[in-house]
Amino acid sequence: MKIKKQHRKKKYLHKLNRKRMHIKQRSTGDVNCKPLKDAWDFKKSTLRNMKEMGLASDPNKVIKIPNFKQEKVKIAKKIVNEDESDDDDVEEEIVQLVPKKEIVEILEKEARAPRQRRFMLPKGQVEFITYLLDKYGHDYKAMAKDKKNYYQETWKQLRAKVKTFMGIPKQYSEYLASKGLLDKEDNEEELKEQAKALVMDDD
Repeated sequence: MKIKKQHRKKKYLHKLNRKRMHIKQRSTGDVNCKPLKDAWDFKKSTLRNMKEMGLASDPNKVIKIPNFKQEKVKIAKKIVNEDESDDDDVEEEIVQLVPKKEIVEILEKEARAPRQRRFMLPKGQVEFITYLLDKYGHDYKAMAKDKKNYYQETWKQLRAKVKTFMGIPKQYSEYLASKGLLDKEDNEEELKEQAKALVMDDD
């Protein structure tokens, strides 16, 4: 007996914009790197663009992982063909001209530049840490026994959290300002120095 296949009836969905969906699927996203975006030539392929900028499109080809089997085959070929010149060793070094080499220099410069710290603790953690600091000061062993320490963190874990909080000038300055311990003229660098001094005292 032949099995009859059931086909779902095709429906035209009016709410879908097929053209927009196709563009979205084909799109690889916007390039956020400005030097790459400015130097990119849309008439050329991705591989050609990357080569001209002196960048690698495939890191596996640039930094090859050594293959034990291939190395052994090469040694065996050398032993068999002692008189014959080995084509692999006498490869002509092709000097690749990089017309847009300044792109690599710009990217290297940007990579070396110091980054602004954007890390911030969640509001709930800040409230918990400030509560502990208000109640116990820097007595971490007493903090560990507090009834609000729901996750039963050790005194060392709590100390690490307090140090992290003190290392974030924006949040720590707000805490100091709320306690009236911060002058309006103090800047972030002074706050960092104060935090470092407090951390050194705890060790």
